[in-house]
Amino acid sequence: MSKRKASPDEAPQSAAPRKPHRLRSVLTKILVIFAFALIFFTGLCVLLYPSMSEYINEKNHSRVIDSYEQSLGSLSKADYSAYWAAAHAYNERLAGSGQSVQDAFSAESDSETKQSGEYWDLLNVGGDGTMGYITIDKVNIKLPIYHGTSEAVLASGVGHIEGSSLPVGGESTHAVLSAHTGLPSAELFTDVDQLAVGDTFQLHILDQVLTYQVDQILTVLPYEVDALQLVPGKDYVTLVTCTPYGVNDHRLLIRGERIETPAADAEQAVQEVQKASEAAQPTTVRSRIFLAFTNLFEKLVTWFVKAAEWGMDLFGIEY
Repeated sequence: MSKRKASPDEAPQSAAPRKPHRLRSVLTKILVIFAFALIFFTGLCVLLYPSMSEYINEKNHSRVIDSYEQSLGSLSKADYSAYWAAAHAYNERLAGSGQSVQDAFSAESDSETKQSGEYWDLLNVGGDGTMGYITIDKVNIKLPIYHGTSEAVLASGVGHIEGSSLPVGGESTHAVLSAHTGLPSAELFTDVDQLAVGDTFQLHILDQVLTYQVDQILTVLPYEVDALQLVPGKDYVTLVTCTPYGVNDHRLLIRGERIETPAADAEQAVQEVQKASEAAQPTTVRSRIFLAFTNLFEKLVTWFVKAAEWGMDLFGIEY
């Protein structure tokens, strides 16, 4: 029995269209690749986020300090004298009326709306709330000091607790400075627990460097603020942060008493102000190109940090 030959007009049954099947296969592969890429990117974000965000914060701190020093470059001797006189007068009135200090971290929200009045104008050379900066060489800390302890301030630098003496030194003064510990995006005061009695830290305020030597370290509950009160005749500054790491239900108080600043440190501070003023406007083509590349790199890192935060939020990852 002979087989019937198929006519040319008849399409073989095996030649049915397969485009939808192929399209689904391609889409599946794309989705799988995208899923793996997203997981890889999220893992990369988790790995690099702390160092990248710390880099951006350090750059921001340096920029704020440079801006502060540049603003000092335009002051005259009369301007300096006026700022110092106003700050010391404020501290004298504070000492006479009695210093009232609260826990910085419990009072964060209270200072969000109180940004007007005499206190906020004192030492505010650049008009941005910066009153100076602190350096602690032992633990490589260099951070701007801001007025108040709002949430925004404590997330980006060191806050001065309103109600304590302004950090300008003098008899019967006790300035209290506070910063966070253990933030995933910034170290801030994370390493101050390494300080010991006898170590020093310095405050750079206006045209002076004030040096303090640690003489007392205490761990207290948040409401225990007696150690933050001023002592007649003494010149103290206390650094406050949360402890222990990750729990943060106590406060670490590191108090320093004023000592004489080495002449070399004072001279270096003057030179830094001069350098900051000169660097405000790059004069050479090379410096301008370097600045442009630096700014571009910072923007890329900033984008990465924001993308990392988005990725971690998407997967519910917390630091």
